[in-house]
Amino acid sequence: MTETTKPAPALVTSAPVSSSAISAPLLRLAGLEVHFPVRGAGALLGRNKGVVRAVDGIDLKIRRGEVLALVGESGSGKTTTGRVVVKLTRPTAGSMELEGVDVTDVWGGRALKTYRRRVQLIFQDPYETLNPRQTIHDFVAEPLEVQGIGTREDRTARVLAALDAAGLRPAADFAFRFPHELSGGQRQRVVIAGALVLDPELIVADEPVSMLDVSIRTEILKLMLDLRSGRDLTYLFITHDLSVAWVIADRIAVMYLGKIMEIGPAEEVIRRPGHPYAQALVSVMPSPEPPAAGARQRREILEGETPDAAHIPTGCRFHPRCPWAARVGIMDRCRKEEPPLFPMGEEHAAACWLAEGGKVLAPLTRAVAPASSEV
Repeated sequence: MTETTKPAPALVTSAPVSSSAISAPLLRLAGLEVHFPVRGAGALLGRNKGVVRAVDGIDLKIRRGEVLALVGESGSGKTTTGRVVVKLTRPTAGSMELEGVDVTDVWGGRALKTYRRRVQLIFQDPYETLNPRQTIHDFVAEPLEVQGIGTREDRTARVLAALDAAGLRPAADFAFRFPHELSGGQRQRVVIAGALVLDPELIVADEPVSMLDVSIRTEILKLMLDLRSGRDLTYLFITHDLSVAWVIADRIAVMYLGKIMEIGPAEEVIRRPGHPYAQALVSVMPSPEPPAAGARQRREILEGETPDAAHIPTGCRFHPRCPWAARVGIMDRCRKEEPPLFPMGEEHAAACWLAEGGKVLAPLTRAVAPASSEV
């Protein structure tokens, strides 16, 4: 695999956050499970046909001030995890702590309002998030009204400040427009302002740039990092795009079928992926540097579709698609036993039997000299 270089930091990075600022855990998930019943014709008789194991037992810690990227294909469970964190989905099992306080059973009442002042969500699609009949002012002010914060004048001042912080300047020119009068990038800035207006500590950003033109994405990512530094924000950044995670995150957690397959510092996960699934994702990332002269990039294209979360394979849930499982003599173990996360270095771990004992897999992807002229 050709050595990659992280995209120029001047494009998206902001002032670095001190190591002490990202050391204290803000949010902790332990044994988190979210299972949804599969209902069929027997539902009227109270019989379910099984469960969809959307999140199937994960442990995750997010430090104050860091950006943790949760990466995976559609159906991996990353969005469901985010919905649990913002209290839109109830977990089936496990616990959740915010600064050491158990908030697993916080549902409704003043406690939930207090929680949501500290934890906010940026939705993926600004077109679906905004009410076409609401002005921008009314959309951003709505959380303040629900929380009963301030007078009308106070709320207007906070709305304008949030719009300004989100890059909509002068804020007064945008406050009383309607969504159809804004571009896609401006709409997403409005959604960000709606999350900022309560001065939260943690923001769950669910694919916040996937609906935007490529030319706008860098601006939004830079804005989010600037806000992290300026407002001491913590992000759980959910994305299917590993290259975006590499740019913005301090740590990356790779999910597959409801489990974390690999987690570690962003640079470590990209440069030394320990799980075959992470290796395959890294291999298809666009590289800012071309291969060496006379070489080409070999990519590991996974075969088959992600299995149904209602029928997760036994053993390692990735083994039916794993390019390594068919090449080494551990196929029986892969089919029968699910591997835990094995340490691979400081804060780096991978859930693969080939990584047991901290071993690093030889990359399946590498720069090779072309054997012929075929592409």
